[in-house]
Amino acid sequence: MATEGNNLSEYDKSSIPNAKDFRFGIVVSEWNEEITEGLFNGAFAALKEHGVLEERIVRWNVPGSFELIYGCKKMQQSYDMLDAVIAIGSVIEGETKHFDFVCDGVTQGIKDLNVQSDIPVIFCVLTDQNKQQAIDRSGGKHGNKGTEAAIAAIKMAQLRKDARF
Repeated sequence: MATEGNNLSEYDKSSIPNAKDFRFGIVVSEWNEEITEGLFNGAFAALKEHGVLEERIVRWNVPGSFELIYGCKKMQQSYDMLDAVIAIGSVIEGETKHFDFVCDGVTQGIKDLNVQSDIPVIFCVLTDQNKQQAIDRSGGKHGNKGTEAAIAAIKMAQLRKDARF
């Protein structure tokens, strides 16, 4: 596993741009809520730590990870002033192919949003083999993938700002 022995929350804080002037959207899946709330808390804390005011963070909930695509698309369209959107979800492998279809659909859907819109969407969807792996990556022994997603969102917001001409 890629996170083996790594804490996802460790990064060089001095290399992250101040995000006080940015605005972020976060779309959170309600499915596997224990996991997605942990990811949201990590993302929210990281954004605030880097200067984002609470009122500059918009949160929407959707029923499941597959619905993240629509939620992120609508958030991109509804909030012209957003600098990035974070899609937070958790899909845990079961005994059927449903896992494969959801993971592939969400991955491709979020990729499509990034191609079609000027507002970057950050992929923070855990695709784990079991619940313990998800716990370990949403605030457990491997840190918090939500923190990593927030840092990616800040960097992409800065890139978007710098790339405007």
